[in-house]
Amino acid sequence: MEILRTEGLYKTYNSGTPTAVAALKPLDLSIEQGVFYAIIGRSGSGKSTLLQILGGLDRPTGGKLYIEDQSVFDLSNSELCRLRRRRIGFVFQAYNLLEEHTVKENILMPLHLDGRGAEQAFLEELVDALELRDKLDRYPDQLSGGEQQRVAIARALITKPAILLADEPTGNLDPKTGDQVLRHLKAVASRFGQTILLVTHDMEIAAMADRVIRLHSGEIVELRENG
Repeated sequence: MEILRTEGLYKTYNSGTPTAVAALKPLDLSIEQGVFYAIIGRSGSGKSTLLQILGGLDRPTGGKLYIEDQSVFDLSNSELCRLRRRRIGFVFQAYNLLEEHTVKENILMPLHLDGRGAEQAFLEELVDALELRDKLDRYPDQLSGGEQQRVAIARALITKPAILLADEPTGNLDPKTGDQVLRHLKAVASRFGQTILLVTHDMEIAAMADRVIRLHSGEIVELRENG
């Protein structure tokens, strides 16, 4: 079942000037629910720009983005913020944890900002799946990099988003730890039926995805299934 699609989506910087740059050329893309996609391509190919637009963090120059058949950029700013809080999870290379808050408080922060309480059973299931139960009362500076990224993943998933967007989430980790974090991410998202769109330059990471989208100069030049 389709969960996200784009129609003629494009992004141009300095549009209408001699220095205009086409970061994304018009693209049509259909993303299926529960599938893990890796987005690959050289630096400057448009990977992060695409992810930012798909997450509603940046607006395209033109074209349409639909999430669950909702036209995203026809929403008001407050409606768009609500959509991001409730239907999209974000994991970045930087963990962006709040140092003055415990692991548990960091995980629950998106719910707190949305004025919602936690579902205790789901919280416990999530922290067990990410092996964080014995770290809930610790602070970020008491954790390793891999543990901090697992907390960031738990924070992204606590709202039960339909879509999880990840931009080089293991870029600050050594290969072994990065592999462990990615396996956790894939297992948890699969368990809860969530769609992953992950930007990476690492072909070993891309090989863990169900499907691979390759960008070149702002265009999708390949969409293939792994395996």
